[in-house]
Amino acid sequence: MLSARLTLAAAALCAGITAAAAKDIPPGDVKIVDGKLAEAVSDTAASAADGRKFFADRKLGNCLACHANSDLSEQQFHGEVGPSMDGVGARWTPEELRAIVVNSKAVFGAQTVMPGFYSLEVGKDVAEKFQGKTILSAEQVESIVAYLATLK
Repeated sequence: MLSARLTLAAAALCAGITAAAAKDIPPGDVKIVDGKLAEAVSDTAASAADGRKFFADRKLGNCLACHANSDLSEQQFHGEVGPSMDGVGARWTPEELRAIVVNSKAVFGAQTVMPGFYSLEVGKDVAEKFQGKTILSAEQVESIVAYLATLK
């Protein structure tokens, strides 16, 4: 019994060290070049399944407010402001998708209504509690990119 507890404690400690060792590129250090962001913003393994959940979560980036996505047909009220996500993985490379999600204004210009989800430049009149924060975490960005890349 004691041996099992020590093994569990050691596993928990290792998991804690692994989680703490994950490194994210700070939003201010992200470099989008020619509409692409080659380097992942997080070294935490991306999960397309998690990305699908994040994409559908109206309390995170609220992607469905602007984008239709037939892969999420069980969700109601898909928007039409932005392009459909159907086939987006065939239209854009993962590096291009990452740049768009991180900071669409750096890709499409200031006229786009899409916010930068991993940028500190999120718009005007930002509520004080959101100032200096990104909309999505680096890990969430990478998982959403992994998910979008599956939409062929």
